[in-house]
Amino acid sequence: MKKKQGFGELPLGARVLLALNKRAKPVPHPFNMENNGVKTYAEWQFERGADTIACYAPKYKPYEMFEGKRVLDLGCGAAGKSLYYASLGAERVVGVDIVARYEREATELAKKLGYSSKFLFLCASADSLPYPDGVFDTVMMNDFIEHAKDPEAVIREAYRVLAPGGRIFINFPPYGHPWGAHLSDLIYIPWVHLFFSERSLIAAYKALADGLQDEKERLSLRFSCDERGREHISYINKMTLAAFRRILDSLKIKPAYYKEIPLRGWLLPLARFPVLREYFVRMAVCVIEK
Repeated sequence: MKKKQGFGELPLGARVLLALNKRAKPVPHPFNMENNGVKTYAEWQFERGADTIACYAPKYKPYEMFEGKRVLDLGCGAAGKSLYYASLGAERVVGVDIVARYEREATELAKKLGYSSKFLFLCASADSLPYPDGVFDTVMMNDFIEHAKDPEAVIREAYRVLAPGGRIFINFPPYGHPWGAHLSDLIYIPWVHLFFSERSLIAAYKALADGLQDEKERLSLRFSCDERGREHISYINKMTLAAFRRILDSLKIKPAYYKEIPLRGWLLPLARFPVLREYFVRMAVCVIEK
C-alpha cells in the first residue's frame, strides 16, 4: 500500500510510535471488522449488548432497566446496543448520535430484527434534545460521557428529560485507561497517550489509516482543528474519575449507585490507590435516580 507521506517525513515521536506498534498485538475493534466485511458496526454492537449492562449487575436487573420502559440511548453509535435494549422488552427506544451516517445502518438492522416500530435514530446533540421534560424512563450512556463536548450539560439535559422515578445509567473508561485515547483500532500500544504527544499520536494514526477504505471517516471522527487551525484529538474530552465526580458535585447529584471496576481483579489494590486508580480502573459505573 503506497503511503502519501514517507516514514522519514513523520515527526520523530510518530516514527518511534509506529516502530513499537509493529511489535504490539492488534486489539479487536469493530471498525476493523466492518472494514474487512466481517460484520457491521451495528451488528457488533447488538452482539455485545449484554456487555453494556453487565456492569450494573447484580444491583439492577435487565427487566428493571428496560421492560415496558421508554428508553433514551445517548451516544448510540450505529445503535446496535439500542436495538439490544429493544429486545429486552422496551416500549420505545430512541438512539441519539451526532454522526448522521450511522442512521442508515441502524435503521436497516432495526428492520432486519423486527424492531422498526419501536425504534428511532435521532441525529442530534445530546445536550440539546427535542423533547419535553420527563418523557423517558431510562437513559443510557454507555461509553459515551468521555466523548461529550460538554458532559455536564449532557447530564443536566438527560436529567431534564427523565421521568420521575426514572434512572440514568452511565459507564465509561477513564482517560487513564490503557485505551483511553480511543485510537486502538490502529494503535495497539496500551497507555500510548501517556508516553507520546498528541502531535505524535495524530501523525502516527494518520499514517496507519492512510489508504484504508474508511480512512476519511476515521480521521473526521477523531480529529478536528481549533480556532487557531491546530489539529487535536476531538473524539474524547479526557474524562477522568476525578473530573466526573466534580461534575456530579457541581450538579448537586448524589448517585444512587457508584462503583469503579479494576482492569483485573488482582489489580484491585492499585485501582483503589489515589492517583494510580485513574490508570487501573477499567470502568466507572454510575446510576442517577430522579
